[in-house]
Amino acid sequence: MSGIEPDIENFKKAALQCPLPHAIELIGEKWAFLILRGAFNGLRHFEQFQAGLGIARNILSDRLQKLVGCDILKREPDPSDRRKVIYSLSPKGEALLPVVVALRQWGEDWCHGQSDIVLADQRDGKPVRRIRLMSEDGRELDLKDLMWLDRRTGTALRRGDSWDGKL
Repeated sequence: MSGIEPDIENFKKAALQCPLPHAIELIGEKWAFLILRGAFNGLRHFEQFQAGLGIARNILSDRLQKLVGCDILKREPDPSDRRKVIYSLSPKGEALLPVVVALRQWGEDWCHGQSDIVLADQRDGKPVRRIRLMSEDGRELDLKDLMWLDRRTGTALRRGDSWDGKL
């Protein structure tokens, strides 16, 4: 570190405006991610989720209701059997695909090890690339390459290790 102490009060104030805690509140627990993974892999009915995940009915019902309520999943009657319901990803839910893939890749690297099954491009059968942060011009970025900008003014708020705490 550069020896500059962060302004904790400014950090705390900015943290309350950060979208990350809100996103984590919606999807940041084990069963929500496993339900999402199931939906990405074609599970559509309550019974499929329950059997495929080994989740208690009351917990599954609660999580499905939460994911439908925040428009990550859609809940529609099954046209082939009106007694059943189909759960499918909304556009908001589909937008979570890079998040789920990145978390899986991180888990392979740091927790579980490589899986025998890999995600591949349907067109050519080749594994998908690792999820990476990319610059506007296509360069791969690391933490040291990043800074925060104020959207309104364009002012840099963090540069490398010399963070002044003003998020």
